Amino acid sequence: MLTPVKFHGIIKLPSIAEYSHHWHWLYYAFPAAVLTTCLVVLATVSLPGRVPPLMLLPAVTSRTEHRGGGIIISNYSCNIFKGKWVPDTDAPPRYTNETCPVLHGHYDCMKYGKPDLGFIRWRWRPEECELPRFDASRFLGAMRGKSVAFIGDSLARNQMQSLVCLLARAERPVPWANGSYIYRYERHGFSVHDFWSPFLVSAVETDPDGAGLGGRSGAGLWSLYLDEPDPGWAAHAGGFDYLVISAGSWFHRPSVFYERGRLVGCNGCLAPDVADLSLRHSLRLAFRSALRAAVGAPGCRSRTVVVRTISPSHYENGTWDGDGDCVRTRPFRRSDAWEMDAVQKEMYRIQVEEFAAAETAARAKGVRMMLMDATEAMALRPDAHPGKYRLWQPEKFKVSRDCVHWCLPGAMDACNDMLLHMLIG
Repeated sequence: MLTPVKFHGIIKLPSIAEYSHHWHWLYYAFPAAVLTTCLVVLATVSLPGRVPPLMLLPAVTSRTEHRGGGIIISNYSCNIFKGKWVPDTDAPPRYTNETCPVLHGHYDCMKYGKPDLGFIRWRWRPEECELPRFDASRFLGAMRGKSVAFIGDSLARNQMQSLVCLLARAERPVPWANGSYIYRYERHGFSVHDFWSPFLVSAVETDPDGAGLGGRSGAGLWSLYLDEPDPGWAAHAGGFDYLVISAGSWFHRPSVFYERGRLVGCNGCLAPDVADLSLRHSLRLAFRSALRAAVGAPGCRSRTVVVRTISPSHYENGTWDGDGDCVRTRPFRRSDAWEMDAVQKEMYRIQVEEFAAAETAARAKGVRMMLMDATEAMALRPDAHPGKYRLWQPEKFKVSRDCVHWCLPGAMDACNDMLLHMLIG
């Protein structure tokens, strides 16, 4: 029988067998009870050296609708989340590490020699309209006297750095140095904050080296308190006008789950007498707790909570911890061969369902909720990851080929094009 004992927030567990997992992302259809969409599930079989057809799903409608508990995206009529990437060959890079010195080396693909710069020569075009490129002056003018916080994992930070670099065209923030996670635009009274919270809820790494997991590199064991929003951000949520929440990839890590202080199960711990509830359980409850905290935080009543759906990784010919790589040089088309797996789709569905449930409660509190359904756009960009062309810090990031994060400038900038359009119109 596994008997964890908590000492000052640390859970001691007996030795656990090696855990094997993959770092995937997700895509799934919206359930009919929540969204008016149609899902066609096609059964495909992966053959050696072949990937099944790309299955992209209908994006959420972007029309505001309160009747029947419909999900609010924004007050515009164009669905900006369903479209394709089109060539943008004449446009210069939106920024470089010279115009934006806060650009982290993990995302600075040009500096680290990515040979094909075609990844910056595309723009996202919705089917029903044009999505304008980010206008820094317009954004700062509309955000005068306000603040935005990005909450989540390194992909949340990826989007935050994109926004900071885009805004530099209109005003340089203070401080203006690498390593800062608060940027203040003093002429506009606007600030951008970043809160590192990869699980969104309270989490303690109880076995950092993975000793109890056979010493697997990067497979440390975590204890997740699924009904306790991470106080690192939740204690401050009420002080922001806008919260942008995104998370997902860390839920693949081996972890044990607690609710009301009691051990209820785990994901990949392989411990006797502990129910394996899978990452679906932890992801759902973590998002539920986080969105309740974001909506219910005392403070700014006019708060807007934006949930960005996950962006998939694009490892091919192997896994993230093996020989997998991302070497494509062009975006996918909808007819190309690629598909997210069932776990990714399920995670995506969970995010959308928890968003819909939280939006109903938020409306009663006067809090606006918006879903940034960026999954389809990002799923089409296998060419826009750093791969091996990034700052190499094996003590912090042991994956040799990064097909999870996004080069900056690049595809992630389109998420901030979407953000401007959602918040300002």
